[in-house]
Amino acid sequence: MWRDLERLLEASMHEWKIPGLALAVVRDGEVVHQKGYGVRDMRSTEMVTPETQFLLCSITKSFTAAGLGLLVDEGRLEWNRPVREVIPEFRLQDALATERLTIRDLLCHRSGLPRHDWVHMPGDLGGAQMLPLLRHIAPSRELRDAFQYSNLGYMVAGMVTERLSGQNWEHFTTERLLKPLGFRNFGFTIEALETADNSARPHAMIGDECVPSPLWPIRTTAGGGMNVSVADIAQWARFLLDEGKVNGAQLLSTKSLREMCTPHVHMGRSEHTEIGDSHYGFGLFCENYRGDRTYAHSGSWLGWGTLMTFAPERRTGVVVLTNRAPSAVTSMLTYAVLDHVSGREPVDWFARFQPKRREFIEQQRVERAAREDKRKKGTQPSHALDEYVGNYAHPAYGNIEITQEAGSLAWRWRTFSGPLTHWHYNVFTTPYRPAEFHPDELALTFLYDRAGHIDRIAAPFEPTVADIVFQRADAEAKPGA
Repeated sequence: MWRDLERLLEASMHEWKIPGLALAVVRDGEVVHQKGYGVRDMRSTEMVTPETQFLLCSITKSFTAAGLGLLVDEGRLEWNRPVREVIPEFRLQDALATERLTIRDLLCHRSGLPRHDWVHMPGDLGGAQMLPLLRHIAPSRELRDAFQYSNLGYMVAGMVTERLSGQNWEHFTTERLLKPLGFRNFGFTIEALETADNSARPHAMIGDECVPSPLWPIRTTAGGGMNVSVADIAQWARFLLDEGKVNGAQLLSTKSLREMCTPHVHMGRSEHTEIGDSHYGFGLFCENYRGDRTYAHSGSWLGWGTLMTFAPERRTGVVVLTNRAPSAVTSMLTYAVLDHVSGREPVDWFARFQPKRREFIEQQRVERAAREDKRKKGTQPSHALDEYVGNYAHPAYGNIEITQEAGSLAWRWRTFSGPLTHWHYNVFTTPYRPAEFHPDELALTFLYDRAGHIDRIAAPFEPTVADIVFQRADAEAKPGA
């Protein structure tokens, strides 16, 4: 098996241009394979090992859900308890949702809030600073109306853990889960990852070229901020397969684990008939693969792609960690392992995914060209450039400062800055920096009042709701001010 799997792995890393990868397989309660492949950083020759730390990204959510399960087991929490009973200052824009939103709603992503990821992605605010901002961001659906993935929701879930335990989420997770499971190589910040003796570095794709990208923090830590080695996360997969037991002792109750694995909300249907419908539990995707129940979570961030999957009937768990922007390789290797342990004729996922990869690259080129075609040529701004200069504020998204430099406009928004390009009319766009964490080519539309004064900027930070509107302010405003 391993020879065939490694041939697929090597071909996949070459085709998808993945510098480094770590793979672990658990079967029948034992880690039967764990190995590193490739390099930690394409600028060096240091090899990936099973102890190399990667940013785990959203697989972290399964730890947050399990930690809350421990509190449920102890009688300190109920899944249907309203969040406001634990965090009295919690507020959403919708008053009814504020009162009724429960822990269950947070964990299965049905708060009514869309992602609003650019509230947290600049990386300059912690959870305590972001909590008051939630009342200023618009929902796109009613409470419990639909699945809408929310990293901010898991940030709040982590804060529930903190309020009930009296410990910060990182300490609670370490003491109650990671230490009992024997984790050795882990951390909770990008700063910790950067200084670890054995850690990977992220890589982004520009077209079909893989390039190094900067480390970028995840401040919604309970939603995606853990750094872990594949040797450690393999123990997590084994723990989940063993129904919450560690060395035969029950750490997390079977009842709480079953809640994590219950399909609480429908997510959609896969284009692949082998998978079918997908649901979300608590910190886990609930799916089927060729008739077998599977529970999984993927993770993605600038330069990282991860996947953890376990199939209870097959007593098998698979973990794939990569230091390259998310790709089909994590799923491809997982499916190859599951095909082998089931004894079924394997699906040629490489042949299926390879043309899609190339189609995606071409589609990116086509979309950029189509966007350029929609640009109205020969137009001018309605006002002199100095009339656009100033501070524009939003209570959740913070302050945009517009300046004039060498006859052109520039922007500064939280941790981002750079020149603005006149697109057409009163629309200016931010730079295109695909190798960085950056709001690429964000269209800033300048608006004016009845008297003709430029007084607002509208920006599509969250595509499922109306543009976020920043009002001109006399002084710089911070998020939540």
